[in-house]
Parts: sequence; C-alpha cells; structure tokens
Amino acid sequence: MGRCLPFILLLIALPASAQIYKYTDANGNTAYSNQPPDGVKAQPVELPPLNSIEPQSPKDPEPPADATDREQPGSAYEVLELTGLPTTEALRANNGTFTVNVLIKPRLQGPHLFRLLLDDQPYGQPSNVPILQLVNIDRGLHSLAVQVIDGESIVQQSPSVTFTVQRVHKP
Repeated sequence: MGRCLPFILLLIALPASAQIYKYTDANGNTAYSNQPPDGVKAQPVELPPLNSIEPQSPKDPEPPADATDREQPGSAYEVLELTGLPTTEALRANNGTFTVNVLIKPRLQGPHLFRLLLDDQPYGQPSNVPILQLVNIDRGLHSLAVQVIDGESIVQQSPSVTFTVQRVHKP
C-alpha cells in the first residue's frame, strides 16, 4: 500500500481530461501512468468527474429575505447545516480553495438542489451533491450558508456560519 499511495495521490491531482493507465510492472507491482508503457498491456482507468464550483459574477443584488422567510415552520428538512468549517480558529487555505459539507436530514428530495451563499450572495452553480468546493476565496472574514432550492424558489436555508480564511501572502 505504501508504494500505491503516491500513485493514488497523483490520480486525485490530475485533471479530469487526462487519461490514466493501469499496468503491472516487471516486479509484479501495480503501477499507474498517464502514458501506456511500451510492450506492456495497460488498461485505461475510468475516473469519476470532479465536483467543483466556479464563481459566478454577481447579478443585481436582491433585497434580503426576512428572517421569517428563511425559517419556515414545517420545513421540508429537519436538519440543514454546513459542516467542516472552523468556528473558533482561522481556516488555513493557502490558495483559497476548500470544501464544505452539507448535513441534511432527510436526504435531498427530487428536484431540489443546494446553492451556497458566500457573504449573502449566491456562489457557484446549484448542485445535488452535499460536498461543495469553494475556489480562490480571499483571506479575511466571511459568512457562508446553504439554501435548498427548487428552480428559483428557496425551499429552506441553513443558519449562516461566520469563519476566517487565512492565506499565505506572497509579496
């Protein structure tokens, strides 16, 4: 397993468009490469698509919703909250990229999607995956919430989480 770990990390780091090949080397070890080796039978490896969210340019700001609109009695979900963000210390993300998890009970229903709100503005494309990635977020204090939406309608919104992003400053 020790020899396979660098190859697994390599697989994770490669872009989705690159082809990966799996083969057995002369010593009988399983190896991975982005080019099939000469004279060795190599099998292409199917990789799942990466989940990433690209920042969108902000639209005209919408008026903030009242607190009564955000917490509706008889909500569709018993639990809707973000996890994976530190609340007592800074989040170290040297390139400003990190992921957050959505805790939701019961599971996300049919046409519903998750939409992140970064600093009270929609961030990225809506998704049905409960692991969401933020890319190139500026250092400093931010707030983050997740909404469950059905088309353009907000079904439910999580409480907002305030956190600080810490990045390396390069002169």
